[in-house]
Amino acid sequence: MNKATLQEIETRFDNDVERFSNLETGQATTLDAVWNMELITDAIVSLYPNAQNILDIGCGAGNYDVKLLQKLQSNPNVSLLDLSQPMLNRAKERVGKLTNGEIHLIKGDFRAAALEENKFDVIIATSVLHHLRDDNDWENAFSKLFRLLRTGGSLWIFDLIEQNNEQLQKLIYREKYGEYLTNLKDEQYRDHVFDYIEHEDTPRSLIYQLNLLTQVGFKNVDVLHKNLCFASYMGFK
Repeated sequence: MNKATLQEIETRFDNDVERFSNLETGQATTLDAVWNMELITDAIVSLYPNAQNILDIGCGAGNYDVKLLQKLQSNPNVSLLDLSQPMLNRAKERVGKLTNGEIHLIKGDFRAAALEENKFDVIIATSVLHHLRDDNDWENAFSKLFRLLRTGGSLWIFDLIEQNNEQLQKLIYREKYGEYLTNLKDEQYRDHVFDYIEHEDTPRSLIYQLNLLTQVGFKNVDVLHKNLCFASYMGFK
């Protein structure tokens, strides 16, 4: 597979900070972006009103953290991890205004980052796991995220997914999602988005990921929302 390197992905995000800083739209190419942000953060607040340690991997400009901290009253410590330093800088600027807790910045790949195990109440992973590659990569990544959580903690994911069935994948991704992208702008834009997904991403099916969460040790997994090729889902340690 001629997939993008981490450096290539980092460079693209370095140059796209403003687009990822908009709470009103989220990522326009992502179905139900704002809805899922509200849903996930509402659920976290409901289940962890006294959260003390939050980790956001692939945090971007910090939209999920900003939205969550606008609802939480516990002033948690927030660890922000991303490949892009400009994204981290913007996230710190925004998040630092909303909590009296400590803000930790970690630049790099979460798979290699030195992070404390059994620490976090909540881990947020939105639009990041689709960059994983083969089965070993997925299993190792999910195992690490499990180890980072304290007992009773949980992992919250919103991401691009694929279908197990080839014909369904064609219908849902190429046709239905392609129509959505065309309506956002035009066919050239649709093809541009498809091209960079092909170059950068290796999504897996929702069923694959739910099964893998259980396999690495998560006690309960659940689906919050699915629309075509995007879904939000989670697991409890």
